[in-house]
Amino acid sequence: MSGTAVVTGVSGGIGEAVARRFLDDDWEVIGISRRDVQLPGNFVHIPADISSPSEILRIGEEIRSTLTSLNVLVNNAAYQVCAPISETSYEDYTRVMNTNLMAPFFLSKELLSLLSNARGAVVNISSVHAHATSGNIAAYAASKGGLMALTRAMAIEFAEDGVRVNAVLPGAVDTQMLENGLSRDHVSGASLEERKRSLAEKHLLGRIGKPEEIAEAVFFLAENRTSSFITGQGLVVDGGALTRLSTE
Repeated sequence: MSGTAVVTGVSGGIGEAVARRFLDDDWEVIGISRRDVQLPGNFVHIPADISSPSEILRIGEEIRSTLTSLNVLVNNAAYQVCAPISETSYEDYTRVMNTNLMAPFFLSKELLSLLSNARGAVVNISSVHAHATSGNIAAYAASKGGLMALTRAMAIEFAEDGVRVNAVLPGAVDTQMLENGLSRDHVSGASLEERKRSLAEKHLLGRIGKPEEIAEAVFFLAENRTSSFITGQGLVVDGGALTRLSTE
């Protein structure tokens, strides 16, 4: 089945890979990001900062004015602050929460009528940090834990509208956000590449993930053909990182 998908945070990393995965299967994709993006295929870009409530309202109005139904909403856009709680500002905390938790809440609300018309699906991009985390990333971890709770709540409420809601929880994926996060010194290595190798060695599969692998998980949960009886769930895609006890 092909259809129409809205994907936030399409300017790189997981979001771009998700958009390309849908486009490769002949879907129409509406991509949302602050930076301009041009992708091949049936792609439309809406420039917006989804940490702003007024921007979310504008996005909702624009999409509702052009579509009568929507098959998939992928809430992917995220903002990460790498700092201890004692050094996290109110401004940074607010931006993390607005981008990672408020935006999925209200964008899903704005587009629910279109999703209901298609008996569509919402896929939220959470994180393994929703289950287990590390130092100097508390605001991000809290937002992703909240997104998992929101996923379950949305699944309950949206079921009466025929809309499924699930989440993908990526582990370490080779993106700019991962590289920024390696500044927290939670893995050894003097250079970025050394830190990536150290992180890869901690995984059961011996490597970090690729954005395209997360995109495949998103596509699976988005497609009624493959996941029509799945809702309210979180699919962990982390190379086995959460499987091993930290004490062993």
